[in-house]
Amino acid sequence: MPITTNPARRRLRLAMIGGGQGAFIGAVHRMAARLDDRFELVAGVFSSEPQRNRVSAAELGVEEERCYADFSALLKEEAVREDGAEVIAIVTPNHLHFPAALASLQAGFHVVCEKPMTLNVEEAEQLAQAAAQSARHFVLAHNYAGYPLVQHARALVQSGALGTLRHVQVEYIQEWLSETPEADNRQAAWRLDPAQAGAAGCLGDIGVHAFQLAQFMSGQRVDAVSAELITAVPGRLLDDNVQALLRFDGGARGMLWASQTAAGFENALSIRIIGEKASLQWAQESPNELWLKPLNGPSQRLTRRDDWLGAAVGRGVRLPGGHPEGYIEAFANLYQALADGEATGEYPTWLPGIEDGMAGMRFIAAAISSSRRAGAWTALYPPGASHE
Repeated sequence: MPITTNPARRRLRLAMIGGGQGAFIGAVHRMAARLDDRFELVAGVFSSEPQRNRVSAAELGVEEERCYADFSALLKEEAVREDGAEVIAIVTPNHLHFPAALASLQAGFHVVCEKPMTLNVEEAEQLAQAAAQSARHFVLAHNYAGYPLVQHARALVQSGALGTLRHVQVEYIQEWLSETPEADNRQAAWRLDPAQAGAAGCLGDIGVHAFQLAQFMSGQRVDAVSAELITAVPGRLLDDNVQALLRFDGGARGMLWASQTAAGFENALSIRIIGEKASLQWAQESPNELWLKPLNGPSQRLTRRDDWLGAAVGRGVRLPGGHPEGYIEAFANLYQALADGEATGEYPTWLPGIEDGMAGMRFIAAAISSSRRAGAWTALYPPGASHE
């Protein structure tokens, strides 16, 4: 009997903009894309520096002729190749997200883009229009939504297990910018440069992750914010610490703290959702456990078991319970969901996309405006503004 193949399981051809030598998040995207054998890296422009670009392509096994000088050339050439890329991963500094994503959608490619989606609300609205007019799918790399227990927590909230939500507490704190970084630290350099990072520093880098997680797990939209942005390290042009009060459209109240100057903390993203009947607690540094805390009852430690969570979170659990899964696997769930959607025409509703990006940009703009006015309450959606 001849061997047959399942077309739904074929590898999608992936091209990358950014992510060359020395780039942290580019390597993460490549590992995530390959984890389930659903993607193959075939092309890219990995650096604006020609030598670094060529060397990066060679190290990654990309043919020399498919290592391009800029993303315009990449999109033009790959669009007409019979074996051309189908998906573009954008892993550049923030200021290139919008032009690269807009051009990719208009050229007919699926897009996976790092956050924040754009530099401002106006760019986000333009990108949303382009996505609506495109036959392709846009994925925003809010990878924490890919954790199985985050998705289970969201389902518990939706089921009513917590009752009416009262409080949402979320924080994302790191120490890595507690001191002035070395001059050759490329990852720090662009994040501290307004020309590349935009108007937000810590707020745009990790604050939007905390914001998206709060909305994703609670199922409620943040409508207003009272925020203070500071630079804990003197001389910086962008914030490195953010504290904000949140008002949710479902009646819950919340607090968000994001900091990259929190000594002793490595990557401490955590969230607590408190309802009238029970509460949930989850932390990214121990992602394989979720605490359910009922009113007047003992706390329950829920673990990431494939036989228990499999049906609830789709294809997001790969290993038996007790075999830890983490950051790369959560990231890979985004790529797997995109590949599944391309194969079936139905994309999972949890997959972060344009709406998350729009909300994130509105949060950034409102937080900055609030901070400039001594923490005045600021609406994310002024009268007449779209909520999508």
